[in-house]
Amino acid sequence: MKLKGKVAVITGGASGIGRATAERFIAEGAQQVVIADINVAQLEQVADEIGALGVPADVGKEEDITSLVSTAEERFGRVDVMFSNAGIGAAGGVDVANESWQHVWEVNVMGHIYAARAVLPGMIARGDGYLLSTSSAAGVLTQLGSAPYSVTKHAAVSLAEWLSITHAHHGIKVSVLCPLAVRTAMNPGTGGGTPGQGEMMEPEELCEILIDAMDRETFMILPHPEVLTYMQRKTGDYDRWLNGMRRLHARSLGLEPK
Repeated sequence: MKLKGKVAVITGGASGIGRATAERFIAEGAQQVVIADINVAQLEQVADEIGALGVPADVGKEEDITSLVSTAEERFGRVDVMFSNAGIGAAGGVDVANESWQHVWEVNVMGHIYAARAVLPGMIARGDGYLLSTSSAAGVLTQLGSAPYSVTKHAAVSLAEWLSITHAHHGIKVSVLCPLAVRTAMNPGTGGGTPGQGEMMEPEELCEILIDAMDRETFMILPHPEVLTYMQRKTGDYDRWLNGMRRLHARSLGLEPK
């Protein structure tokens, strides 16, 4: 899909990947970009700076997403691209409190469901539309040190797969973004718990890859090409991959791998 003349909505649009993508969509000739974020002050500042419409929204609340999409449709007639980008993390394993598990689930999974639910009727009626969501390389591999992040990012990939299969005959295109390390507020430094994370990619660099992938309507967008190699190793020999990840986990804890 070419972005020229399109109306796009981006959640998590006040910083990081969301802001960089909003700026790039505008540069590509989008008719209008609507950005949403829970950080209202930053949202208003960014919207003014880049020439977007800012709408406060908590993606974990369906009423906020419904209102966001309704605002875009009322102001601009339609939503051509829905970029469900907002996400959060939580360190820990199954011992993480239920409230934290639920909060991560609401943002990282239900936020994508609410976004698709809100825009699909209009897209199906027009026979055209683009659903783009941000997962993570953790959604096809794993995230050391964070069970909630890993589980919910896997769920986000699964949802995108289902949407792509189910709504292709309606003319709906679906892509899921699965990067390794990108410099954002949630991940400002280097290193991390995803295998092979390495050096940080800047959001603007990611956008170059994202725009090209959207032009080609690629389903799984892998800004770091090595992720495909890791996925192939995982599916080619699951037990060998698990053993390698166990050793990596042990080293991250300063333990001698068994």
